[in-house]
Amino acid sequence: MKRRTLIWASACTLAVPGIASSASKAESQAEARKAAQEALSAVYKAQPSARKAVESAAGYAAFSNFGMKILIAGGGSGKGIAVNNKTKATTYMKMAEIQAGIGFGVKKFKLVWVFESAQALNQFVNSGWEIGAQATAAAKSGDKGSAYQGAVSVSPGVWLYQLTEDGLALELTAKGTKYYKDSDLN
Repeated sequence: MKRRTLIWASACTLAVPGIASSASKAESQAEARKAAQEALSAVYKAQPSARKAVESAAGYAAFSNFGMKILIAGGGSGKGIAVNNKTKATTYMKMAEIQAGIGFGVKKFKLVWVFESAQALNQFVNSGWEIGAQATAAAKSGDKGSAYQGAVSVSPGVWLYQLTEDGLALELTAKGTKYYKDSDLN
């Protein structure tokens, strides 16, 4: 059963638009920057205090994602950038998601990661991150909660704003998600 689910999820992931592209490197980089800017703008509109959190952090990553679920499996993909606020270095990144479970639908969402430390940002960029069923999130963490209103704490010093078409999500819904450098665009 697990094998069948993995095959279905993989097939769904391959069916998601945007995985294969014939655009030039410069065009693809521009698309990733545009997707990231749209994610930032949407989050700032939904949660105005997010702008200060992003600007005062060591860095951030912004993604635009698309996912689908058909019967027992689903998948998604996305693109975005990670930016070091001190050096202004930009890293082009991708994400891929695999889900299992019963459902049907298509979902677009935007994610903005905020990194309080350069170490957390570098780990995200250079090692990639995986989020699975064991991921937990909290709406507040001590005295930092008000600074990141509307975000969830993913790990110490790492916050995530997740915006769906319905608005700001106060829970982490990504499951089986991998974030990694886009080797074609960096």
